Amino acid sequence: MEPNVIELRHFQHGHLPEGFRQMLIDVHADAYADAMDDPFNQRFDWFVDHWSSAEGFTCVVAYDGHEPTGFAYGAPATPGREWWRDTGYEPRGGRTSTYSVSEVMVRPQWRKQGVSERLHEALLKERTEALAVLLVDVDHPKVQALYESWGYSKVGERQPFADSPLFAVMVKDLRD
Repeated sequence: MEPNVIELRHFQHGHLPEGFRQMLIDVHADAYADAMDDPFNQRFDWFVDHWSSAEGFTCVVAYDGHEPTGFAYGAPATPGREWWRDTGYEPRGGRTSTYSVSEVMVRPQWRKQGVSERLHEALLKERTEALAVLLVDVDHPKVQALYESWGYSKVGERQPFADSPLFAVMVKDLRD
């Protein structure tokens, strides 16, 4: 069987096509189908609206033909208000400009094919910030190990919402 050819498409704040929001919600529902009874996962549409309305929002979507297979998105953090600061982490050289990676997800049928890494790399490729930061559920050590293999380091833990899991705060220096 020949491997799927995955095409990556880039999107940004202010230039999102009609149906974009619903496509993200549908991919999420498929990616988290076994966990959609969790109230935190049921609020994903709020997160889509929050992040996609942020100035500087960027998103990369993977497609297999016309079928969206996954996506990665985020936005620059507000200077001086980077949420990782409460961990006590001190970046090298005092460089603190941060790109917050909010989501990297791939639908089950396309997992274990390198799609998530391609999405992540494409999302960060043109970033000018010094750091990338993301959260990983502490109950998913394999996911944390995957991000560590991509150059991230755990710098603390955080529970940003009362109904959210406890997350590992992971930071990557983009200027290495």
